[in-house]
Amino acid sequence: MSGQARTAPWQDAGQMGTPAITVDELRQIDLFFGLSDEELAGWLDVTLPYEAFPGEQIAEDNASDQGVQLLISGTARNLLVRGDRIEPGGRQHGPTWMGAIATLTGTPTGARIQAETHCRLGAIGASAFRELALSQPIVHRRVMEAIAPVMTKISAIDQNRDRLASLGTMAAGLAHELNNPAAAAQRAASQMDDALGVLNHTLRKFIEAGVTLETARKMLALHDEVVDAASSRTALDALDAADAEDDVLDALEDASVPEAWRYAEPLASIGADAAWVARVSEAAAGDAAVVSATVAWVAASATAGGLADELKESTRRMTDLVGAVKSYTYMDRGELQELDLHEGIETTIKVLGHKLKQTHIEIVRDYDRSLPKLTARGPELTQVWTNLIDNAVDALGNDGTLTITTRLDNGCARIEFTDDGPGIPADIAPRVFESFFTTKDVGKGTGLGLATAHRIVADRHGGSLIVESEPGRTTFSVWLPFQGALAAGADDAGADTTTT
Repeated sequence: MSGQARTAPWQDAGQMGTPAITVDELRQIDLFFGLSDEELAGWLDVTLPYEAFPGEQIAEDNASDQGVQLLISGTARNLLVRGDRIEPGGRQHGPTWMGAIATLTGTPTGARIQAETHCRLGAIGASAFRELALSQPIVHRRVMEAIAPVMTKISAIDQNRDRLASLGTMAAGLAHELNNPAAAAQRAASQMDDALGVLNHTLRKFIEAGVTLETARKMLALHDEVVDAASSRTALDALDAADAEDDVLDALEDASVPEAWRYAEPLASIGADAAWVARVSEAAAGDAAVVSATVAWVAASATAGGLADELKESTRRMTDLVGAVKSYTYMDRGELQELDLHEGIETTIKVLGHKLKQTHIEIVRDYDRSLPKLTARGPELTQVWTNLIDNAVDALGNDGTLTITTRLDNGCARIEFTDDGPGIPADIAPRVFESFFTTKDVGKGTGLGLATAHRIVADRHGGSLIVESEPGRTTFSVWLPFQGALAAGADDAGADTTTT
């Protein structure tokens, strides 16, 4: 029977040869503490004994009216089924009881129960358990007292799983974001090594050609002329850049420069043209070796300068991303801090950048930059911003606009996240903040994101979070009190509106 599901275990109970449950065995189960012999006899009448072997399922998840299982001896394991994944939960050690909460409340168990060792059990049908439990206040009260800690534990497990999934997604996105500048920096460093080799080789060529001091000065002046002016040049469009390269290439070939094609693009990029090549030839008195060495020198300088800029930009991007993560997690800060509201939102947008880049969603910011700082728990608020922005992106799909607005409202900071997606159906909107309620496909949502956001705003910060929705416009509004005197003149603040 190993591995076979028991969708209604009591139907298989009363197995031939299984010893009957005794009064003494019922007394060991805390559900029945304090009951008289007469009351216990009533439970014996409806309890059917059976055995379960390692790996055998005792109860299935999300099935209703499975009744109550009394685990007389042995160990059972709770398994949380989330889509295609099965995650281990807690263990049940006999003597104990299982399934009473689901039976009394009429809800699914929420977990699959599987025998881990040989188990001796008693099965009580759902209707029989409800009838007896409701007639015995002691049993009913014990079941009700267990609801809160059990639901809290299940919620904590799912919340931790949700956080880990979010962290995994964020880590994957950041790894992708960091990979681009890191690869660019590695490529630039490799090419920089080649450019430095050319610069070192040029000096040898000048010496071998017997260049005079006067000629060397002329070549240096021609070098500085274009290299120094390169930083102030405006980039050419593709067509003009191609024409400039062709002109330089023709001039280099006329000057008999070997492998002229190698130097045309870097020279044209810094403004060297056919006239400049002609002046190099004139200064070198037609010495092809000197002309070639000068051209290679200037081209390598141009390349090295561009690579240095690329290295600086790549490392700056990596530093910004690391800074964003540090700001996002509020590392090195205490739990309660004075926070810049907009900094937290912008950091969240940057951290979610990998997801936004895969869409054509436009982010419009309508910020009141003069809002005072908030005294709040930074890491918790990042959870709120992450959930609200992530939900808006999911609702929009590939196209649309998300508008984020901040303003002062009756002594609070009011933050609105408005998307122009399809909206939330009227019959669903009142439930979006309920724990475990989700409209996403199985395995793609736990129904905890908005519930967590609401708890953080309302319970942890004394604020409020509501949703208003109609087709084409959904707005989640957050109010957060400043917990202190507002800065003078905040009511008359100007707005900062930007679009990306």
